[in-house]
Amino acid sequence: MQNYDSGPPPSTVINQNETFANIIFKPTVVQQARIAQNGILGDFIIRYDVNREQSIGDIQVLNGYFVHYFAPKDLPPLPKNVVFVLDSSASMVGTKLRQTKDALFTILHDLRPQDHFSIIGFSNRIKVWKDHLISVTPDSIRDGKVYIHHMSPTGGTDINGALQRAIRLLNKYVAHSGIGDRSVSLIVFLTDGKPTVGETHTLKILNNTREAARGQVCIFTIGIGNDVDFRLLEKLSLENCGLTRRVHEEEDAGSQLIGFYDEIRTPLLSDIRIDYPPSSVVQATKTLFPNYFNGSEIIIAGKLVDRKLDHLHVEVTASNSKKFVILKTDVPVGPQKAGKDVTGSPRPGGDGERDPNHIERLWSYLTTKELLSSWLQSDDEPEKERLRQRAQALAVSYRFLTPFTSMKLRGPVPRTDGLEEAHGMSAAMGPEPVVQSVRGAGTQPGPLLKKPYQPRIKISKTSVDGDPHFVVDFPLSKLTVCFNIDGQPGDILRLVSDHMDSGVTVNGELIGAPAPPNGHKKQRTYFRTITILINKPERSYLEITPSRVILDGGDRLVLPCNQSVVVGSRGLEVSVSANANVTVTIQGSIAFVILIHLYKKPAPFQRHHLGFYIANSEGLSSNCHGLLGQFLNQDARLTEDPAGPSQNLTHSLLLQVGEGPEAVLTVKGRQVPVVWKQRKIYNGEEQIDCWFARNNAAKLIDGEYKDYLASHPFDTGMTLGRGMSREL
Repeated sequence: MQNYDSGPPPSTVINQNETFANIIFKPTVVQQARIAQNGILGDFIIRYDVNREQSIGDIQVLNGYFVHYFAPKDLPPLPKNVVFVLDSSASMVGTKLRQTKDALFTILHDLRPQDHFSIIGFSNRIKVWKDHLISVTPDSIRDGKVYIHHMSPTGGTDINGALQRAIRLLNKYVAHSGIGDRSVSLIVFLTDGKPTVGETHTLKILNNTREAARGQVCIFTIGIGNDVDFRLLEKLSLENCGLTRRVHEEEDAGSQLIGFYDEIRTPLLSDIRIDYPPSSVVQATKTLFPNYFNGSEIIIAGKLVDRKLDHLHVEVTASNSKKFVILKTDVPVGPQKAGKDVTGSPRPGGDGERDPNHIERLWSYLTTKELLSSWLQSDDEPEKERLRQRAQALAVSYRFLTPFTSMKLRGPVPRTDGLEEAHGMSAAMGPEPVVQSVRGAGTQPGPLLKKPYQPRIKISKTSVDGDPHFVVDFPLSKLTVCFNIDGQPGDILRLVSDHMDSGVTVNGELIGAPAPPNGHKKQRTYFRTITILINKPERSYLEITPSRVILDGGDRLVLPCNQSVVVGSRGLEVSVSANANVTVTIQGSIAFVILIHLYKKPAPFQRHHLGFYIANSEGLSSNCHGLLGQFLNQDARLTEDPAGPSQNLTHSLLLQVGEGPEAVLTVKGRQVPVVWKQRKIYNGEEQIDCWFARNNAAKLIDGEYKDYLASHPFDTGMTLGRGMSREL
């Protein structure tokens, strides 16, 4: 968000002395707009360093916990053996490949004379620039740039073949050069897709790579865009001593690539091992590190066996470009003092609420992070479950939000447009989350079918629910209109159609059920599936049923509806409130709420089904159409206003059978006969007054019922709309 050399952004306040720093970043709306035009975007990055008197690092101890910061300076860089592996498949066409090439041109110029490198382009074929690693010279850099420049996108994606070829190049060079431990072998692997050619099975690709690399080659993966198999790239790096990054398809994709390379451009040490006496230290975090890069920091935390320990013995062994390094020393740990916060005041403690010291909290954070990495790498289900339980317990205890925990916000929640009350807001991702309050009290989710929201929640009147019953609210004239659509099981109804403008389409598929005894209908129909297609700024598909939500926006997620969870990125957020509702928010200006209706013991005429409510329609265009969408930017008026209930005896009598007097409604210039009704919405939880249009909403809706039938759940075509209507 801020260039490193241009100073801190506006409104940044820094207070510091020799022992602490307090940084506050609180921009005004105007200041934030100068930084990022689309709201609060980007990362606020703090770059800092500390004075280190010892080459072995800095050790801090508090209340039985210690943290060891190891970041040696002034070491000669290790030579790099690096193979750049670039995806040149057809999907890289255009901006992605151009920006990648530009970034690699810059990276090649950054290589040092003692480095060796090669380049591989891959699609369905593996194209190797040189069949061996070559030294860095002005001529070799120029030739490498020419080779990259002439790469053209075509074919599929052979990830396994490209990795195997790169590893063979590195192993062959190391075996014949004799440089061995005094160099670092790296693969910088860049792709925008999934494996489609050669070996495509994820586990086999991982096994093949691990067996070939044998811990001697570190793989740094970069995934471009949203169609990439990021989980595969993440595991490739985790299992082979590397890092992974996702690069978004934006104007600065090239600078993102260069920024990632900057993290690994200068290796200083390899095969680092940090040892403490087992009699002094327990439950230490990771102490083995394949590489240490300039500008980074190795952090180890653990528990002391003896809180009264005066000195801690530390041994560090590693390799650098000149020799095998061994550092040994006894570090004075000093007196154990009560914790201080960053401003120097004592940390709050007291009864009831546990507030761990900052070193203990850092230990728990690092331990949780390592457990999550181990969980990602493991393919053994019992082991994954043990790791999950340990990470979950630690996260709940120390109040960290992880893929295995969730957070319930207590207290008042700000109101949003179309939502009068918010109940049970939650945030979580991943399998089997527990509910975790901000105070750290862990509780299990409630029993199935127990809805965590109040029955009279005010979402919106403009909706379709039940059999299906449509309701449209006209706020300017303070009128509410309702109608029924008697469709057939299997029909897919177009509810909102704004594909060409806001890029949003909503369809609903009907399921059938027998009519109740003594009813006037032959059958009932309910919505069993709501599908939402979002086309801007990127394409995403949502399929919602009473039991699950499928989100496919590049990465496919399946969210069970009996667990509370929030997921989202780049303007789309999907929030599931367990067994209650699903809220879909698009770009902050469009919000749909899908109510989940479940029955413990459904009668023959009942089906688990969904209700669809429009909570916020500001982002939908004036061309929006569909059975509900066509009314969002319209108004209606009664041309014959009947007498009020208190003035009309006939009206009161008709109310007993559910109908009141007739009137004529004017909508879009059409005259629509309507009758006054009381109708229940939110699946019978609330009663509203509305003017009912009979005969499948004849004359109320543009066209007729069959014009709103979609051919498939994600069909975006529309017979009517965009200013065109048909008189009946």
